[in-house]
Amino acid sequence: MKTLVSAGVGAGSGRRARWHSRLRWYAPQWRYCLAALGPVCLAYLVIRIIPIFETAWMSLHNWSLVRPIKPFIGLENYQKLATDPLFRTALVNTTLFAVVTVPVTLVLAFAVAVLLDKPMRGRLENVYKVLFFLPVVPTMVPVSVIWKWIYDPSYGILNYALGFLGVPAQGWKSVGYYMVLFLVGLKDIPVDYYEAASIDGATGWQRLTQITVPLIRPMLLFNVVIATIFAYNVFAQVYVMTVGPQGSPANPVRVIVLDMYENGFRYLKMGYASAEAMILLMIVFALTIIEFRFFRPKV
Repeated sequence: MKTLVSAGVGAGSGRRARWHSRLRWYAPQWRYCLAALGPVCLAYLVIRIIPIFETAWMSLHNWSLVRPIKPFIGLENYQKLATDPLFRTALVNTTLFAVVTVPVTLVLAFAVAVLLDKPMRGRLENVYKVLFFLPVVPTMVPVSVIWKWIYDPSYGILNYALGFLGVPAQGWKSVGYYMVLFLVGLKDIPVDYYEAASIDGATGWQRLTQITVPLIRPMLLFNVVIATIFAYNVFAQVYVMTVGPQGSPANPVRVIVLDMYENGFRYLKMGYASAEAMILLMIVFALTIIEFRFFRPKV
């Protein structure tokens, strides 16, 4: 019995010694990770996570920027949103904007990326990459001002042609961004797969659908999620191009973020605007889950 007890004690002390040695071994790595990621995680917590909970809390109050008393009203703001015709209009317009711009932009970006992924003479590939990426560099406000002049009914240079074709500023600016991301995914596909498919007699369309698209699904998923988030957060181009004396009446292009802006900073109903923000968050979160289930790589 004493032998068994001493053996058990010895085994336990041995495990503890190995555990302490592992802790001493990993301690420098853990300290480095904490030093490198700690400030970033703290900044993300302060800038992203905490404001979400504060917004949710504000949405449950009659929160005004000018009144010191902000009574708790529960879900009353959400009940008002359900019957608000302006919010319904904004939700429908935002959804239509996302449904049109996301697939059109991603299809164009993917097509350009596939074309640029082919070998070219000299430095033409880099020249084309720069030309397609240039619209991404300026911010959305000057881009929206430019397109407002282009669409101007009186002196717009390409008003008739672009109105006929229906070219949106969002797609024109974002194609280069998603093109670069698609190019990153295309460069990771081994050339051996294409060579083997060519030996087997596969056509270009078969190589695209059977090799390129399946292997680029992770990047496709990332682009779809990011494009959807950007589309539902559209604001700058709508505000710049439509608000003002040349704006469009009857709210035909009203979107959710614009409605939030007006309720929060024009009418000072910050609680109501916070409720809209939470609805937008839930919509984007639900769409992200659906996109993850649909576009995730198949094993």
